[in-house]
Amino acid sequence: MAEAASGGVLSGIRVADFSRVLAGPYATMTLADFGADVIKIEPPAGDDTRHWRPPVDADGQATYFNSVNRGKRSVAIDLGSAEGRAQAQQLAATADVVVENFRPGVMDKFGLDYASVQAANPAVVYCSITGFGAGEGAALAGYDLLVQAVGGLMSITGAPDGEPAKAGVALVDVLCGQNAVSGILLALRERDRTGAGQRVEVNLLHSLLSALTNQASSTLQTGAAPRRLGNAHPSIAPYAVFRAADRDLVIAVGNDKQFAALCGALGLPELAADPRYVSNTDRVAHRDALAADLERGLSTAPAADWATRLAAAGVPAGLVNDVAEAIDFAAGLGLDPVVTLGATRTISSPIGLSATPAVPHTPPPAFDADHGAAWHRPLPQRSDT
Repeated sequence: MAEAASGGVLSGIRVADFSRVLAGPYATMTLADFGADVIKIEPPAGDDTRHWRPPVDADGQATYFNSVNRGKRSVAIDLGSAEGRAQAQQLAATADVVVENFRPGVMDKFGLDYASVQAANPAVVYCSITGFGAGEGAALAGYDLLVQAVGGLMSITGAPDGEPAKAGVALVDVLCGQNAVSGILLALRERDRTGAGQRVEVNLLHSLLSALTNQASSTLQTGAAPRRLGNAHPSIAPYAVFRAADRDLVIAVGNDKQFAALCGALGLPELAADPRYVSNTDRVAHRDALAADLERGLSTAPAADWATRLAAAGVPAGLVNDVAEAIDFAAGLGLDPVVTLGATRTISSPIGLSATPAVPHTPPPAFDADHGAAWHRPLPQRSDT
């Protein structure tokens, strides 16, 4: 396979990607989308997610692997062998960015730890992704479900009278991958100014705590941990899932003006003047009674009709779509959510740049497809350096 396609804001940046599964590969795919040459180093058995099947695409490749590996080159290297370690060290010495998500201490055994790589390549930006940091939590396994549990997310997710629930996707891995991208780009920006690289460290637990935003802030400032509210919001009402005549829809009212518009659109203007619902604080205190009153009106028509009517009235509302419906909805809005590369269809980059947009150029690589390519040679120097 030829060198990665030119073009993109990160053209000329080489990434040695030693990461596996989700958080790291999500980050490096984002870099590849914007022009970086990402060389995915895989063990002799391949990335674990190559074997997470079904489902598979038309070429028989696992769709899980496809979701976070487009635009990369694949090279299989056995880091347990002296020859493999020498190859990997050579690659790290030519890379602008190294990304790894092994447990702390593992890369040391391969001579690929930050200190070793930095000694040979002082300008390297070296990103380590861990589950719980490199300190007391270094030995803990960084599985997304575990982090959602110990990080508090499951305690606020699920029905009030049900069991704690996880998000329907490995959300913390994705959040951590996004933080890794941010850290890498910040370090590259500093390197542009000084010529020196540095280490970037992100972990799943801290990424989750940061993403808890208002829930974490309320806990810190009141001393009271929030509880599960199902689909309700702790501070706003009505802001939840409601049943219409045929299916569910979401109504997300953020202020009194929207609430009055909602009541009018439902043909229940008297609710806006009800003392229980006059202010948001009143509505939060009487959320159950309010839900029952709103569903009385919603039961008279299909959810799609209500979504259209409420949107026209300036009330935030929408159907509870499945994933296929959600992709179609985004496409109908002109967001171009899908990128097709060969037999692979994946979600496109959510980052829009007017001058240097994402340039996904190749599908996820076949295992070890680039073993014979000139991946070990330094890239030509960037024209802007």
